Amino acid sequence: MKKRVLGTSMLEVPVVAAGCMRINALKEQEMDEYIHTCLELGMNFFDHADIYGNGACESLFGRAFEQTEFRREDIILQSKCGIVPGVMYDFSKNHILQAVEEILRRLRTDYLDLLVLHRPDALVEPEEVAEALEFLEGSGKVRHFGVSNHSPMQIELLKKYVKQDLLVNQLQFSAPFSNMVASGLEVNMLTEGAVNRDGSVLDYCRLHDMTIQAWSPFQYGFFEGVYIGSDKYPELNQVLEKLAEQYGTTKTGIAAAWILRHPAKMQLVSGTTNLKRLREIAQAAEIRLTREEWYQIYLSAGHILP
Repeated sequence: MKKRVLGTSMLEVPVVAAGCMRINALKEQEMDEYIHTCLELGMNFFDHADIYGNGACESLFGRAFEQTEFRREDIILQSKCGIVPGVMYDFSKNHILQAVEEILRRLRTDYLDLLVLHRPDALVEPEEVAEALEFLEGSGKVRHFGVSNHSPMQIELLKKYVKQDLLVNQLQFSAPFSNMVASGLEVNMLTEGAVNRDGSVLDYCRLHDMTIQAWSPFQYGFFEGVYIGSDKYPELNQVLEKLAEQYGTTKTGIAAAWILRHPAKMQLVSGTTNLKRLREIAQAAEIRLTREEWYQIYLSAGHILP
C-alpha cells in the first residue's frame, strides 16, 4: 500500500483508510478477519466517529483488536466528535473532552493518533476548542487534529485560536459528487456546476497542505446510493467497466483510482466491510490513470467541460 504524509505532519499514512461506520454489522469472528485483512493490505489507518452505531462500532473494534496479536503502535486510530445526533453540533470544551474520554474507553486505548471535529458547530467558540485541544495534546490523549466538512473560513476561524496544525479536512468526494472540482472548472459560468458551495475548499486545502480525506467515495448524493452498477449512471459505469478491463481490476478499483489520481494527494476512506471490495480498493493504490482517462470518468459522471 502506498503511503503519504498526512498534512503538515511527519505521520505517514496509507492512501486508503479503513472507514469503520458500518462495522457494527459484523460478528466478532468477522471483525477479526476484517482487521487482519486491512493490515495484510497495508491499510492500518482506521477511521471512527463517536456516532457510528452510537458508539457500538468503536466498542466492537476495541474488543476485537484487543484479542489480536497486533500492537497498538501497529495501527493509526482516528475518531471524530461534535455531533449530538438529531439534536445539535457541540464544539464546547466540555463536550470535546468528554467525547474523547468515551472514545478512548470504547476503543480500549490510551490515545488517538488523530481527533477530527465532525461537522461545523454554528455556536462554536474557538477559544474553547483551543483549550480542549491544548489539554488533549498536553495530556497525550490525542497526538494530531483535523476537521471534517469545514469550509475555508471556518477553518481560518479555528486557526486564529488553535495552536495545533489541523492536518485533515474530511469531505464527501466521488466522481458524481465532485462539485469542489466542477466549481473550479465552470468558474464564471451560469451552469449548475459553477455554484461555489464550499468556498473553494479544494484549492484551500492544497494551498495550506491539508489532506482531504474523501468519504463516501462510491456514493452519489447524500447517502442516496452507490453509483457503481446503478441505472442512474449508465455512461459512467460503461467507462468504469472499460477501464477496469484495461487495468485488470474492477469498477470499484477504477472509481477509487480516480480519487487517488487527483494531485491534491487525497486519502480515500473506504467505508466497506466487504473483504473482496477492500482488496479491490487497495489494488487501486497501484493504478495511475492518465489525464485523459481521469477526465473521461469525470465527464461520464454528468459533468461538463465549458
